[in-house]
Amino acid sequence: MPRAAPSDGLDKFARYRASQKAQGMKLLRLWVPDPAAPGFREEARRQAALLRHAPEEAEAMTLLDAALADLDDWAE
Repeated sequence: MPRAAPSDGLDKFARYRASQKAQGMKLLRLWVPDPAAPGFREEARRQAALLRHAPEEAEAMTLLDAALADLDDWAE
């Protein structure tokens, strides 16, 4: 038998968001590039070519290596 909905006037998603906020969490929505979009691959290659051998390349690679290391630590 289904449970009766709380009479707080909120739908389940609003209750979930309120509970997350009460736990100190913040909802974050962001748009990211779609790798399936037309032109994505060409633009990625163009930007990679701009970065290649630039002084910022080492900084970018260090950042990526650190992010991957964090993922490895998280997966263990």
